[in-house]
Amino acid sequence: MKLDNKVYEEKIEKLLNSIEIPFKNIGHYCLAFVHRSVLNENIWDFKESNERLEFLWDAILELVITEMLFKKFPDYTEWQLTDIRSAVVRWQNLAKIASELWFFNYLVLSKWEVLAWWNENPYILANTLEAFLWAIYIDLGIDYSRIFIEKYVFSTLEEILEKKLYVDAKSYFQEISQEKLWTTPTYEVLRDFWEDHDKTYIIWAFVWDKQVWTWEWSSKKKAQQKAAENAIEKLDEWINQ
Repeated sequence: MKLDNKVYEEKIEKLLNSIEIPFKNIGHYCLAFVHRSVLNENIWDFKESNERLEFLWDAILELVITEMLFKKFPDYTEWQLTDIRSAVVRWQNLAKIASELWFFNYLVLSKWEVLAWWNENPYILANTLEAFLWAIYIDLGIDYSRIFIEKYVFSTLEEILEKKLYVDAKSYFQEISQEKLWTTPTYEVLRDFWEDHDKTYIIWAFVWDKQVWTWEWSSKKKAQQKAAENAIEKLDEWINQ
């Protein structure tokens, strides 16, 4: 039995109304939430996923954020602007925005991904937000895209600057630990394993003997960096424990 696309369109329409998107073509926004996994199942009439949409929007998002930062910080150097822009468009930030907009309630996934709670997977949420931005751009043009970006993406700048999420995460994590807890964080490999011909490491980040974050990556160095980034974002949860 196929699911009713019309019912889904009505669901997306309610979302768009709630965040005040004056849409013209509802189909663009529906497509933005279609994960590629569902194309293998014969339960929807969708013929494509949001996968290709992210490619176009990466470039547009960086352009718009670059313009906004350039105007806001006329005295900043190129490398300062680049670091801040990277933090704003980073997938963790986009995933957080998508989660706050409740996008996990609208994702179209295969039944296995639904059972695995992949609708809350931060990578998928970040990609969905990028695809959603594409839908706005195609449907309403660059000017309204800027309005949405300023309201939901650029507005995260204050927190990014306050928490210094634009600096090298490991260096800042070490700075905080030394200043607040008089110690230097350490990183340990919990375990490593081969998966689909790639080596994967699970890294624990410790302050004193307390584990503050865990991260999994194909590189030890990148896993440490990601663990540090997340420890900084969750600073209030561990610094006062």
